[in-house]
Amino acid sequence: MTKKQSICDSESCFLCKNCLNEWKPAITAHKKNFKVKKGEIIFKEGDPVTGIYFVFSGSVKVYKKWDEEKELIIRFAREGAVFGHRALGKNNTYPISAAAIEPSVICYLDMEFFEATLKVNTNFTYQLLMFFADELRESEKRMRNLAHMPVKRRVAEALLALKNQFGTTKDGFINIDLSRQDLASYAGATYETVFRMINELVNDKLISLSGKHIRFVNEEALINFARN
Repeated sequence: MTKKQSICDSESCFLCKNCLNEWKPAITAHKKNFKVKKGEIIFKEGDPVTGIYFVFSGSVKVYKKWDEEKELIIRFAREGAVFGHRALGKNNTYPISAAAIEPSVICYLDMEFFEATLKVNTNFTYQLLMFFADELRESEKRMRNLAHMPVKRRVAEALLALKNQFGTTKDGFINIDLSRQDLASYAGATYETVFRMINELVNDKLISLSGKHIRFVNEEALINFARN
């Protein structure tokens, strides 16, 4: 990671937009900004906990080990989003890993200052609690899907989730440059299986491809297939 001049976006940053105005100079004084390259690991599962991270620009994947060679992507963090927060509490190590999926700028706060922020800024603490609750519901839903939903439907559900989070380009493609391996890790399947399921969805005329990019041909039918 390369250190970058201190910057902040109080309009989109989850931290700044929910903190007291009087506390923002303290945030500016304590935060550090880093540039990370595509594919660069920000922290690894099992690393000692040092602080909390926010995305200033770019996108980050948050994931856990599945086995020795596989990973399961839990979520993606975009501009303004918090990550590394699962280390809050009595954890001495990060229970997840995080890596950039495109060139990104990351904001970092050490744990001591972040905990002071929680104590001073009640609205931020409340909003973080709500975020934890939403994240827990989504995690429970994904675990249920992994156990009971056929892979093809999980792939369709993953594509819909990516479109909802990242939107589409002017040409209608999902606005994220995601490898097939990362898509497989997000859907909880092997690369080979996801490759086959993507081709089946193309043959079903639900999606179309242009290189690595995916566009919905019949989004309503894809939604019905994934969720009914």
